[in-house]
Amino acid sequence: MKPRDLIELLSLAALWGASFLFMRLGAAEFGPVALSGVRVGLAAAALLPLLAWRGETWALRKHWRPLLVVGIVNSALPFVAYSFAALSITAGLSSIFNATSPLWGALIAWLWLSDRPTATRTLGLAIGFAGVLWLAGDKAGFKTGTPGSGNVWAIAACIAATVCYGTGVNYTKRFLAGVPPMAVAAGSQAAAAIVLLPLTLWQWPAQAPTPGAWLWASVLGVVCTGLAYLLYFRLIAHVGPAKAISVTFLIPLFAVLWGWIFLGEGVTPVMAGACVVIVLGTALATGLVAPRLPAAQNL
Repeated sequence: MKPRDLIELLSLAALWGASFLFMRLGAAEFGPVALSGVRVGLAAAALLPLLAWRGETWALRKHWRPLLVVGIVNSALPFVAYSFAALSITAGLSSIFNATSPLWGALIAWLWLSDRPTATRTLGLAIGFAGVLWLAGDKAGFKTGTPGSGNVWAIAACIAATVCYGTGVNYTKRFLAGVPPMAVAAGSQAAAAIVLLPLTLWQWPAQAPTPGAWLWASVLGVVCTGLAYLLYFRLIAHVGPAKAISVTFLIPLFAVLWGWIFLGEGVTPVMAGACVVIVLGTALATGLVAPRLPAAQNL
């Protein structure tokens, strides 16, 4: 990976890590649905002019049905889920669950697309899901005498969001192969904005959000979604999807950092340990890490 690509990878991780911070800052005033509607609306407004400038708007007309599905599964639903979770749990914790997205992608590819994993990848799935259960069990308060029911629905929302991401990436692979990446990004955000518009109007807060909340929502939509998608698809073009998806492993580091700096959020030993387990399992399940077996010797 060239130094420029590495800088873009770190920049993308910083932006997507910051998205969990801005969801925490904006969700309380906007509410999960309205914040997500504003987010995808601003992202679409930033990406569609670029798509027109590239002369690729034809892809929206030709592939509007699968783009609509991707918009719902890969943006509308997970954005609402993470914004809901932001009301109850820290940005760092949400981002650690988000790191399991490639794990779900590998499992769904196995079950849906018959992309049977190797023994190493199967081991990775087992390790990764063990990390998820460890983290969820600790934070949801499933241990005896630990009142943590307030976190249960937030954690369930995070896991549901990652399942959506895993489904979305496989659906895109199957039904949108060959479609310009910018068209997929812009079209899916526009579709998500259209789908969420009625719900956004219905769930619009009775008290007008403050200028500060609008600032967080604007940064979340334009920078952490619109600009981030540009960087992501640029990385895919330059270094390939396998290396580009490694950004998922860096997001928790930045999310925890931003949460610590701006919100005073801490990191528990269980969070740190579970994050290591999840990242290891995901790396094995996605094939980013493959242990080398010693070559057989002739006797």
